[in-house]
Order: sequence, then structure tokens, then C-alpha cells
Amino acid sequence: MRPALLLPFALLCPPDALADDQPLKLDDMVISANRVAESRDGSSTANTVFTRADIDRLQPASVVDLLERVPGVQVAQSGGRGSLPGIFVRGLQSSQTLVLVDGVRIATATSADSNLQNLSVDQIERVEVLRGARSAIYGADAMGGVIQIFTRRADQTGLHGRVQMAMGSQQRWQRNLGVSGADQNTRFALSAGLDESAGIDRTHRSFATDGDHDAYRNRALSLSFSHQMSDDVEVGFNALDNQGKNEYDNPFGRFDSTTFTSVGQKPYSDFQVSSVSAYADAQLTERWKSRLELGHSENREHSRDTLSDEQFVFNTDRDSLGWQNTLTLDEHNSVLGGVDAYVDRVDSSTDFSESSRWNRAVFLQHSYRTDAFATQIGLRRDDNQQFGGQNTWSAALTLFANADNDWVMSYSEGFRAPTFNDLYYPDFSNPTLKPEHSRSYEVQWRSRLSDTTRMETSLYRTDLTDAIVLDGDFRPQNIGSARIYGAESTLRQQLFGWDSNLSLALLDPRDRDSGHTLNRRARRTLSWDLDRQFDRLGLGIGWQAVSSSYNDAANQQAIAGYGLLGLRSSWAATSELKLTFKVDNLLDRQYSRVLYSYDGQSQGYREEGRAFTLGFTWTPAL
Repeated sequence: MRPALLLPFALLCPPDALADDQPLKLDDMVISANRVAESRDGSSTANTVFTRADIDRLQPASVVDLLERVPGVQVAQSGGRGSLPGIFVRGLQSSQTLVLVDGVRIATATSADSNLQNLSVDQIERVEVLRGARSAIYGADAMGGVIQIFTRRADQTGLHGRVQMAMGSQQRWQRNLGVSGADQNTRFALSAGLDESAGIDRTHRSFATDGDHDAYRNRALSLSFSHQMSDDVEVGFNALDNQGKNEYDNPFGRFDSTTFTSVGQKPYSDFQVSSVSAYADAQLTERWKSRLELGHSENREHSRDTLSDEQFVFNTDRDSLGWQNTLTLDEHNSVLGGVDAYVDRVDSSTDFSESSRWNRAVFLQHSYRTDAFATQIGLRRDDNQQFGGQNTWSAALTLFANADNDWVMSYSEGFRAPTFNDLYYPDFSNPTLKPEHSRSYEVQWRSRLSDTTRMETSLYRTDLTDAIVLDGDFRPQNIGSARIYGAESTLRQQLFGWDSNLSLALLDPRDRDSGHTLNRRARRTLSWDLDRQFDRLGLGIGWQAVSSSYNDAANQQAIAGYGLLGLRSSWAATSELKLTFKVDNLLDRQYSRVLYSYDGQSQGYREEGRAFTLGFTWTPAL
């Protein structure tokens, strides 16, 4: 960690809810929408929340597995566990969605990939997904939405341990250890884990060197600490570190300058994704709450080839500072305002013409609420060293029709900053690029149909302009535009003692110039989870269905749709020991999410077939 992070330690803070860990445990609260803890019903932003209890119940193998359950979110992964996923939120691509860990940006400054596949799900307390542009609050990259991940927190007072082990298909082994404690003033949680798998052969027809299985190894560590210095001041610290090795296939091969042909490879990469943040939260007066935040993130990748001396290094890091203030003017009016700043740096084997840049911003949001309606208007100004100033704003009107029905109408703007690859990559960049821009219009209906049934439905339109696309010389230009129509609906209810969560999304994403469907976006997705607890025994069923899509912008390479069925169960043998078992892809469906070309023919990257995992978790009091 850089020495600069330690200087203002006692004055730093993450999002407001971290001043008290309790909101992180609740599924009816959301933190990321306005950077303060609020009820999900009170937020104007469409959102999905996964608590630690949800993660334990669903038993996902990764963060990516969780995201596939969110309406309007699609995943295009190229070859199973450890492969880089494309995360499409409301039809916008990965680089157009902001990813935070404890309030810290973690995407690489070179490619804008957040490498969510490398975050250990055991180190995570909570995942929040906001759908819709939030640039008026967060600035660059929050066009499709925001994904925020919170590291593990203490569960209860006293000192407690956690031992978790699991084994599964493809020689997968998981080992996790943790200890946490809390008293009236201090809370901490420390966790470490190791996740290994022999993997699968990710490609079909390709070079002979791609015929092996592609192994994956991830070592993870997380730490959270907070201390209540007085009734009005709390300070704390959060850290998350994931590092390991990922083997993969390259069906395009490596160009051999001696034979002037492509030859096979056995590539792998050593990776590290980490973030640290320190904070303080102060209630300065009865109406004024203020906090400062300092963060640091690193994204490191060292790619190599077992069959040659070829290697590439792409390391980026980011320092960030934020100051946020909440003013409660009266019972109806409140104001949120503050400043943000961060610096990106690149250390690479590729010689970029620029290796650092800064961004500074101010933001202000006014909220008004009565028994009949609520309004919210936000404005943000970003000043960037490379592309100058950007203004974004948003507005929302909520009508409380009656005790069981709310209507939300909103408008929001977003923008994406060009990456270092876009701007400075040798021979294949354009330093005159402008940010991409979006405008979104949305109507939401939220209804409590009964005591055990709740439905949330959204209709939206997004217009994308100044989109960065590659020209004929593979140089990026601001010449693209798109429009996206979408509908999402989530129905949560209890059926004969079973908890049901059904999500459906319809999407029509179009390139304005060609009229083609945007590539790797399915028009229809569905996710259904059904769970029931029988005393000590828990049973669950998960079903995911994805319609067909196109792999290419010209809509010539079709990707077939697919459906996946999974089963899960748990048994609480004692109050401290739980056994778990799950089967993913129960019907052993063969499917692909991304295609590649080999010898003039399109092939699909393999995804994992039927797979099981058996494990136990022991949580003794110490």
C-alpha cells in the first residue's frame, strides 16, 4: 500500500452505510443508489441486492454466477471458470458499467475490464446491482449501471471462527478460513481462501496445443475493521486481494516471424485484483453528516506462453479521494453533495505515450419527499486531464399511488471515459477521442400484490451516441450510435412454503447505422430460483434460460440459445456445522456464449457441463 494512503487514515470513509454494518445484512436496504443507506422502496433506481444469506443459500461458484440472476444483466464468458466475462447491463457492455469494491473503482485503466471472474465469492458480504445510468452520482463509466461489492463483515458479537471446505468436478478444491469479532465499539473480520480447479478444455477444433485442460488457481484475502470512537465518529479500514494463475486457450495462435504462419500456444496469466479503503464517518451536527474516503486499487496481469519467450505485462493502479456531505434541511428536503478525485497510472510492457491521468469532480443532488410523491434531481461536473469537462444530470419523480403501488419516472445521463488502450496504445489508438454518451428514459411500477408477493417492472429506452468503434485500420473513432429498448420484471412470492424469485428481461438493442442487433446480447433471458427450508434441510432449484444472439456486429454468426437447470441443498447438522451439495447444469447441456474462428469456420468456446460440489462449513464460537 502506498504511504499516501496512511496519512489521512483517521479522516476517511466509504459509503455511508459502512458506518454501521447492519444495513449490509438487510435485503430491504440499498446503499449504492445514492451513496447512503436507504430502503429499497425509497430508491428511485432499479436495483437487485444479494446479502450474505442469499449467497450462502444460492451457493454460486463466482460473482458472475450471481449476476446472471439479475434481470437485464447478461454474461458472455469465453470458456468456463476463470475466463474473462463480458457483463452486459441493459444491453451496454462491460466497460460501460461501473464496478466498485467498498466504494473503490477496480476496473483496469487500459481495457476497462473489472475481472470479476477473479473475485472470490467467499470474501464477499454483499453485492448490489443498479440498473440504469448513475453518472450524475458516480461520473464516468456508470452508463449501464453500477455493480458494488462489499467485503465480508462480522456476523455477531463475540469471537467466531469459520472453516469451509468443498470439493467438486474438474478436481475443484476450495479451502477458506475466517475469524470475526465484535463488541459494542469495534468490529473486524479476517478471511483467507484458496480455490483450485483443473478446469476444462475451453476450445473445440483448434491448434493441438489447445487440447489440454485449462487450470485455475485463486488465493484470496479480505479484511474489514471499524471502531466507534464516539457516538458521532467512526473510523475503519477494508481490504480485498485476489491473486493467482489462469490457463487459457488461444485459438488464433501466435504469429511466428520465421515461418510467417500462426503456431499454437500454451498461454497462461498471473493475475492480481486488489483494493483497500480507509474511512471515517462524522455526525457533525444534528442535520449534517460528513465523511471522507481514500482508496487504492490495483489490477495486474502478466501473460506468458509456455512454448515461447513471449510475455506481456499490463499493470494499472488507481488512488482515489472523496468527500461526501448529507444535509437534512427539514422533514421533506435533503441535499447530498461532495467532491471526488482519482489518478490512474499504467505500468506496462507496452510503451504507452501517456502513463497517467487525473479526474476531479463535484456533485450535488436534492431530494424532496411527501406522502404523495417524491422528487430527486442530481448534477455532476467531471474535469479530466485528457478529455476535459463533462456534465451529467438525472431527475426522478416517484408517485405513491396507494399503500401497495408506486410509480417511478426518471431520466438519466451517462458517459464512458476512453481507456488508455483507446487513447494511447501504440499504432492502434486515437488521442482525440471524446467520451461516449447515453441518455436513458425509464418508467417503473412497484407493487405489493399481497403480503407474500411483490412485483417490480421496468420499461426503458437508452440512446447511445459518440460510441467508440474501430475503423478499417483498427483505430478507435467516435462514430457509433445505438438505441436500446428494454423491459424487466421480477416477481417474488411464497408458494406453498417455497420462496420463489422469478426474473424476466426483454431486450431490443440496435445499431442505429446498420439496424443490426448488438452482438452477444440475447433478446430474452429468464432466471427462476425456488427454495424451501424444512427445519434443518434446505432445498433449492435454479433455472436459467437465454435466447439466441449474434457473435458479430454483422449478425452473420448466430449463437444458439440455451437453458440450464441446477439443484442445491444444505443440512444443518448442528448449530455450528452445515453440509452443502449442489449440481450445476444438471441436464449436461452443451452450449457456448462466445464464438471464435479457426480455419475459416466458427466454433464455440466450451462451457462447463454437469458439475457437482460437496462441502461443509463449520462456524465455532471461540
